[in-house]
Amino acid sequence: MQTTPAAHGQAEAFNAATTPADASTLRPATPPSSPTRLAARRFRRHRLAMASIIFIGVLVLLAVLGPVVSPHNPNAVNPAGGRMPPSADHWLGTDSIGRDVLSRLLQGARVSLTVGIAAGLSAAGLGMMLGLVAGLLGGWIDTAIMRLVDIFLSFPSLVVILLLVAILGPSIATIIVVIALFEWPASCRIVRQMSLSVKEMDFVLAARAIGSRNLAIMYRHMVAPVLPPLTVVATFLSAGAILLESSLSFLGLGVKQPQATWGGMLQDAQSLTILQQMPWLWLSPGLAISLTVLAIAFIGDGLRDAFDPKQQL
Repeated sequence: MQTTPAAHGQAEAFNAATTPADASTLRPATPPSSPTRLAARRFRRHRLAMASIIFIGVLVLLAVLGPVVSPHNPNAVNPAGGRMPPSADHWLGTDSIGRDVLSRLLQGARVSLTVGIAAGLSAAGLGMMLGLVAGLLGGWIDTAIMRLVDIFLSFPSLVVILLLVAILGPSIATIIVVIALFEWPASCRIVRQMSLSVKEMDFVLAARAIGSRNLAIMYRHMVAPVLPPLTVVATFLSAGAILLESSLSFLGLGVKQPQATWGGMLQDAQSLTILQQMPWLWLSPGLAISLTVLAIAFIGDGLRDAFDPKQQL
């Protein structure tokens, strides 16, 4: 029995309708990227932040390898070769007593980066703990911590830090501790504000309902949401700590000589003669401070944009 063209067309349509779809159409949809990947993607698109990461990485590497890559001993004195301009032997010249400026610049990078990173992270960590406690517990504890924040913010931090360093004696450890003790209120306020929002969310309320303690709730559910804004604050605190350490060294209350610091190098080059006729003595440490602080600020800007959910992908 022969089939008509119409019946043949109907059979092909029936087979097409009952045939399974192409395997590619049955594959599950690509899962959405995690917030961390989206933040990393947005950060990579911030060109100034990426360039600053490279700059800070190179600076950290040079600071760590300073004793190896320094062309001269940073503390070696040569009075006969003082205030020499840049040359093949001394790329950035020599200071007033013949010490190599480049070698001292690398040694000063170790001090500035150590103080900046350690003081910034310490201030951010202290502010995070107090902010979490204030936001989660509330009541009189919140009021007491916030009044303490107001008291610390009412003092001129540089003047108080100068006084404490002068009393306790200048050293890297003292400078880190004193800066951290007076720079934590900014991070505390931000973390407290975030904690007030997070503690009303369903997962925190559910944890309370099943009997979780405040310490467990704080550790398991409230630390992660406050880390993104806290990371941004920590970068700016580190930049501020570098400026504070340089200011202390410039005023003679920084790390003791002969340890090189960028602020101490500026202090040695503050005479009018040096400013006018020997720019290599103040230009290199001044640029080092400015570029380092600017690079850390750009990294903070990149992190802020990366963690902002309103930013387009």
